[in-house]
Amino acid sequence: MPESSTRPIRILVVDDHPILREGVALILEDRSDMVVVGEARDGVEAIVRFRELQPDITLMDLQMPGMSGLEAIKAIRAERPNARIVVLTTYDGDVQAVRALKAGAMGYLLKSSLRTEMLDAIREVHDGRRYLHRHIADEIALHVVDDPLSEREVAVLQLVAVGRANKQVAWELGVSEETVKAHLKAIFTKLDVADRTHAVTVAARRGIIDL
Repeated sequence: MPESSTRPIRILVVDDHPILREGVALILEDRSDMVVVGEARDGVEAIVRFRELQPDITLMDLQMPGMSGLEAIKAIRAERPNARIVVLTTYDGDVQAVRALKAGAMGYLLKSSLRTEMLDAIREVHDGRRYLHRHIADEIALHVVDDPLSEREVAVLQLVAVGRANKQVAWELGVSEETVKAHLKAIFTKLDVADRTHAVTVAARRGIIDL
């Protein structure tokens, strides 16, 4: 089939920063095989625009005000299980990437690599294959056999990250201080760290907690 008669890949761009949306549009403006058909600023608008436009590919930021990209991915995939979504993010943590993939994303791309990898990512996902930034794939492989933190351990670490002492953590979670200490010991073992500060740093980098 001649290229002129091939329908271009229709793309919806979802990000709360106008400059990022403009940047994506600029990269794609000279492409004959791809076209931006719409934009959205948050998860709620993404769902509405997806319904209206039925794009072939949705480029989705994760960190947005209101409904997050992760929630929007789940909602879109619930309505249309074959929706093809590529995450665009500044966060390279393996845990956050796995969450996005489990929610239904087929690609995970760092914003820092838009110019070098976005076109390949769009094509791969459009053809039904997954696309992961190499660093993300390496991080997932590195931690795939790790024992994950439990929900309570994540809650403890999230409070530690905002400066709560053990006694305050215990009070807020309704547990004893000894229980908090036991959770921290387990956290240190699972993350292979020696102290609270290092635990928070590693957990934030991997996307286990938000700072």
